[in-house]
Amino acid sequence: MEISDQTTCLDPYFASFEESLSSRNYRPETLTNYRYLLRRFGRLLEAEGIAPSALTPDLAVALGRRLPATPKSQIKVPNLAKLFVAHLIEVGVATRAPLTPAQAVRQKLLGSFESYLLRQRGLSPRSVYHVLRFADRFLDHRFGDHMLDLPALNARDVVAFMEHLLSRKRPFRDKTPATHLRSFFQYLFAQGLTTTNLSLCVPRAHKPWGSRLPRYLSPDEVEAVLASVRANPRHGARDYAMLLLMARLGLRAPEVVAIELDDIDWRSGELLVRGKGQRHDRLPIPPDVGEAIIRYLQEERTSTTTRTLFVTHRAPNRPFKDSQVINAILKEAFAATGVKPPTPYVGSHVLRHSLATNMVRAGASLEEIGDLLRHRSRATTMIYAKLDTDGLRSIAQPWPVAEVAR
Repeated sequence: MEISDQTTCLDPYFASFEESLSSRNYRPETLTNYRYLLRRFGRLLEAEGIAPSALTPDLAVALGRRLPATPKSQIKVPNLAKLFVAHLIEVGVATRAPLTPAQAVRQKLLGSFESYLLRQRGLSPRSVYHVLRFADRFLDHRFGDHMLDLPALNARDVVAFMEHLLSRKRPFRDKTPATHLRSFFQYLFAQGLTTTNLSLCVPRAHKPWGSRLPRYLSPDEVEAVLASVRANPRHGARDYAMLLLMARLGLRAPEVVAIELDDIDWRSGELLVRGKGQRHDRLPIPPDVGEAIIRYLQEERTSTTTRTLFVTHRAPNRPFKDSQVINAILKEAFAATGVKPPTPYVGSHVLRHSLATNMVRAGASLEEIGDLLRHRSRATTMIYAKLDTDGLRSIAQPWPVAEVAR
């Protein structure tokens, strides 16, 4: 018997673990690889004298990091060990570690803040996630594992945390950290948890008006990127449908990943878009967009556990946790086609900006652009008013208005 086939203390729980993963569309070869890696993990537990019932997620991750990763394996042992411990907790073998008093206080505070953001501010779940993430990072930076002392917070704490964020190897590229922190400090002051309104101490991110001019691709560049994505043999149908929704309808990346199967009305040819600020709009589905979605549904989508339209190809075929996948698709397409991104950072908004910019070049009015992009404020659309339309028309042939808006 090979060493990899020798049973370990974890073997009694493999059947139920693999059954739970099989119901979520994990492939048999993946489960075989998981069993091999978990037996390595089990031998480490036996060498350390640690019983499965004593495992916690943090301990599993720490032990998993001690196992050398195989060069060709894409599976990270610490992540797999954490997933396995979650199963042990679910079946009652291991127990969830109790919260410390400091952790309980922080969890209660962030829970109340989350309810405020959802019910009173009306933020989307995605926005709430990011606001909570920065609030938790601030509390961790200031208090660590110690009990919170919110009345003791002062301007120096705020500035020190902002300096910490800016000291990263890859600093944040926009003003969102400052905006999220202001929301948190305004909440603390409104609830009487701090003695001063610390949101006034958060440094403002200076962004000159001229730098806000939209970055865009020419019509030929957009079509080259779309063609490259569509020809991708791995998951071209899915990626092409997602990008086409942005290139033809101007959808934002979070709006694309939030689309559900029930949002598509095939009879009327309309798509329900879940926009910013909990705004819902119905848009007509252009023929090429409808054909792209149908091709994806017929050829690539295999999930039976979610109503979300676009899901991962790897089991368990979940919805995407955020819209960063679209940035990665674009970055790969730029590299494959040789199209130079308009900015060093490859952002998904480039397709939305390209659609609006080329509408300007085709003679569309700001009202038409604002309606297509579903801007709530005319001031948002005004960034396109700074474009020199006469100069832009000389760069490349414009798309016909009918083609852009279809």
